[in-house]
Amino acid sequence: VIHTNLGRSILTEAMMENVTAVTSGYSNLEYDLGAGGRGSRYSHVEELLCRVTGAEAALVVNNNAGAVLLGLNTLAEGREVIVSRGQLVEIGGSFRIPDVMKKSGCILVEIGTTNKTHPRDYETVITDRTGCILKVHMSNFEIRGFTKTVSHRELRAIARKHHLPLMEDLGSGSLIDLSPYGLPKEPTVQESVKAGVDLVTFSGDKLLGGPQAGILVGGKELLDRVKRNPLTRALRVDKMTLAALEITLRKHLDTDTALRSIPTLRMLTQSPETLRIRAEKLARTISTSRKADLSVEILPDRSQVGGGALPEATLPTFVVALKSSTLSVNRLEQHFREGDPPVIGRIRRGCFFLDVRTLREEEFDAVAATAGTLARRKG
Repeated sequence: VIHTNLGRSILTEAMMENVTAVTSGYSNLEYDLGAGGRGSRYSHVEELLCRVTGAEAALVVNNNAGAVLLGLNTLAEGREVIVSRGQLVEIGGSFRIPDVMKKSGCILVEIGTTNKTHPRDYETVITDRTGCILKVHMSNFEIRGFTKTVSHRELRAIARKHHLPLMEDLGSGSLIDLSPYGLPKEPTVQESVKAGVDLVTFSGDKLLGGPQAGILVGGKELLDRVKRNPLTRALRVDKMTLAALEITLRKHLDTDTALRSIPTLRMLTQSPETLRIRAEKLARTISTSRKADLSVEILPDRSQVGGGALPEATLPTFVVALKSSTLSVNRLEQHFREGDPPVIGRIRRGCFFLDVRTLREEEFDAVAATAGTLARRKG
């Protein structure tokens, strides 16, 4: 559903309409209409972020890696940052948390083991050189079995005892608990803020469902320091990102509205019955234009959440399975992939699967047209 290679979260028409409205003429990007003077580009979304997350202040930068870099540089440049060894993840494009920390000017202090970290591991390494405690969400992998992690409550107590800021990189950063829809329970941004984390960073796309951006939320005094950091200007976002993010956040003011109108969330929360009905419709549409040698079948399958959002999490779905008597499944996949527009599916069980969870009904005719242009050739 959230496919990094395919652009991650899809923006809604309302988001794009706001982008057009903001960018097609002059705007109050950095102009305070009330005061009649220079304003802040971040004011357009900061209030919304605070309302949604419960934080005192917020800031938006270009992506979450940038948010982590900026936060660490502000809190602990030239000082030590304590991180559990099991949380030193590598994110997309081979970017690693230790590398981001190094570029931020911090000194990494690893504690614990890969599978177990205890509160005492933090306590024993804190010195007058310690600048921050960092908690990193393991968004793209899981550790199972004989494990132990330190809770927000325990980390907050340690941080307060030693007068240290507690920072958390939530990665995808969900604003809605999706566990009622069959997905594993993930920590929400609101839960981290409520638990007393001083600075929380997360992505604007992925589970939030908006444009690519990195978001920092936390206490006002701390965020004021972050905003004064010269790196903030180097990492700032443009008016198009802010315009799209603003609409996304307005949708999140009401959970039902967000689930209904944000494409990523709507896809993740569709019921199996709805998906079965949509699969039947797509199968009928394809059957009207298919070549004689193309078989069309509806099968149950699993959709993967993807995007480093929920590791290994899948949801029950229905797919339209295509199989040709004259083309190999690889050639069949190639035909759809090279079509106009390209149609991306997956190969499973000797068939080419089209998952209706991520296909809009207005796209069914285009898929059927591609099926109708299959050349009768061997391969």
